[in-house]
Amino acid sequence: MDEPDSLTHFSPTGRARMVDVSAKPDGQRSATASGILRMRPETLERIRAGTLAKGNVLAVADVAAVMAAKHTPDLIPMCHPLTLSGVEVEFSEILTPDAEGCVGIQTRVTARCTGPTGVEMEALTAAAGALLTVYDMCKAIDRGMRIEHIQLEEKSGGKSGSWRRNEGDTPHD
Repeated sequence: MDEPDSLTHFSPTGRARMVDVSAKPDGQRSATASGILRMRPETLERIRAGTLAKGNVLAVADVAAVMAAKHTPDLIPMCHPLTLSGVEVEFSEILTPDAEGCVGIQTRVTARCTGPTGVEMEALTAAAGALLTVYDMCKAIDRGMRIEHIQLEEKSGGKSGSWRRNEGDTPHD
């Protein structure tokens, strides 16, 4: 068995590998990830008003998040294909401007499954997919948008148990 702090995606000879999870029992797993898309205030107003030519931006981004979660092993080479039991997507507005005067949209995505390995990568990929979709649908009016802080917020299940990001954690905590 691998040590808790070992890099399990490398063989003893240093070659990349998919970790063998066949001996691990199935368990209920959950992970929540978040991310922020910063934009000009007028871009957020157009999203809110539904006046973009491409349609309802957040409805499309919601579907994109679910699709991204389902396709995570197609994008991340060593990810195991999982049968997801649920993907929940939430969006909220960030109305306080940052130092550059940008406001934003934050997404939080929770992925769930019953299986031998966790769903952190599915939640993270879904958050990125949602925000990239908003960028794609709004880029004609605001190419300066930027994606920030895609991060795991919490996870539960598995041998390592539960983990939750504490407010003020630095990215490496």
